[in-house]
Amino acid sequence: MARSGTIGLRVSILASGSLGNLTLLETESTRLLVDAGLGKRETLARLAAAASNVKQIDGILITHEHTDHCNGLPQMLGLWKAPLYVTEPTMDAMKRILPETFEKRLRGVEMIQAGQRFAFRTNGTKVALVTDLGYMPELVKVHLRGADCLILESNHDLEMLKVGPYPWVVKQRILSRTGHLSNHAVSEYLSDPDGFDAAARYLVLAHLSEENNNPFAAEICAQEALNRRPPEAAFTGELLVASQHVPLKPLEL
Repeated sequence: MARSGTIGLRVSILASGSLGNLTLLETESTRLLVDAGLGKRETLARLAAAASNVKQIDGILITHEHTDHCNGLPQMLGLWKAPLYVTEPTMDAMKRILPETFEKRLRGVEMIQAGQRFAFRTNGTKVALVTDLGYMPELVKVHLRGADCLILESNHDLEMLKVGPYPWVVKQRILSRTGHLSNHAVSEYLSDPDGFDAAARYLVLAHLSEENNNPFAAEICAQEALNRRPPEAAFTGELLVASQHVPLKPLEL
C-alpha cells in the first residue's frame, strides 16, 4: 500500500445494503472495520474475495444500532477481540438488541460523541462514509468537504418506492428525515458546487435498496447530476456503485 515513501489507505467496501454493511479501512499498520452487519462466515468470505489477508482487526466502529450494521458484532468481537468505537446511545441500544455474548466479548470501548466530526484520515487522506441519513444537513455537507473517498447513501428511487411492495408506514419512515437518502436527494447534493466540492478521487453510491432501486438507476441519476456542474467545478474522480452481494474493488488512496 505504500507509495512514494508514504503510508497509503485502502478502502474495501465488502457489503452495502439493507441485508448487511461491512467496510474495511487499512493502512500498513492499522485495520479498522466499519460496521459488522454480516455473520462470521460471510465476513471472512468477503475479506478473502477482496484479497484482504486479515489476521487481526485493530478496531471496530459501529455507525448506529440498526441490525444491518451491527448484527454480526458479537461474532466479530469473538473472532478479533478488537476495541469497539461507538456512541453512547448506540451502545445502549445494542445492549438491548444483541445477544448477551456481545457484552461478554467486549475488550474495551471508546465512546464517540454524537454530532462531533469523526472522519478517517491518514497522512492527509480523508475517507467519509454516510448512510441512513434521511436528509442532507448543511453541517454534514461541510464535514464531507475534502474527502478523497466519499461513500454516500443513494438508497431509493422515489417512484419505485411509491409503487413498490412496502407497507405505507415503512414507506413513510424511509421518506422521513430519519430514513434514507433518495437518488434525487443525492443528485441535488452532487450537482451543487456549494454543497459537494467534487474533490473526491472516488465517489461511491452505497446502501442501495434491492426493492426500490437498482445500480443502473442510481448511477445514471448521479452521473446526470455531476454533468450539470459548471466546468470550473467539474468532478474528475471515479463514480462507483457498492453492492450488497459482491465486494467492491479495493480503493487505493
